[in-house]
Amino acid sequence: MDKPIYKRVVLKLSGEALSGDKKFGLDENTIIKIAKQVKNLQQSGVEVAIIVGGGNFWRGRSSKEMDRSTADYMGMLATVINSLAMQDALENIGVLTRVQTAIEMRQIAEPYIKRKAVRHLEKGRVVIFAAGTGNPYFTTDTTAALRAAEIESEVILLAKKGVDGVYDSDPQENPDAKKFDKLKYKEILNLELKVMDSTAASLCKDNNIPIIVFSIEEPENITKVVFGAEIGTKLKED
Repeated sequence: MDKPIYKRVVLKLSGEALSGDKKFGLDENTIIKIAKQVKNLQQSGVEVAIIVGGGNFWRGRSSKEMDRSTADYMGMLATVINSLAMQDALENIGVLTRVQTAIEMRQIAEPYIKRKAVRHLEKGRVVIFAAGTGNPYFTTDTTAALRAAEIESEVILLAKKGVDGVYDSDPQENPDAKKFDKLKYKEILNLELKVMDSTAASLCKDNNIPIIVFSIEEPENITKVVFGAEIGTKLKED
């Protein structure tokens, strides 16, 4: 297929995806490879919004004594670091971007405004949504579902590190784990498959937003999926 099958997409990257082979922090070569794939989509006329997790810097409470809200806000700040790194990589290869944060920090990014985000996308800019929803107790998966619904994205591209789709059990622990090509949201919820948290899955179900889960180990998969390649697992309601 020589044309993209989607006009507007949300690309959800885990923080770990930006760390490459490292276990912590950022890997410049990996970020550049991902940025080049985003540029391919932009040049093909696809409107791209990006949401990056923060797990390469911070993942949950460091101890049971730590306040959950404080830990979550720290995670949101980690997503801002990753978003700025992604913005820098994109702009270094000529892609116009805007970072919008759910927590206001005017010196480095715009506050999140839906209409402004949509206008940026319509003008061909890549929009990076940072700081989650701006509220504790919500994951960046939920942010992806929420922003996708708000900007009327046609699909969420859920790029995972270490797994190439959705399985009935952990493929790293069970060599006989079965991979699903397609799944319905109610199956994710009923089978308690750990694709994303239940809040995100319910949001996508209620708003009929499909998700494609695939491996980011080969960044080219980002372009392939948008151009219709049967990669990973597709989640949809019908």
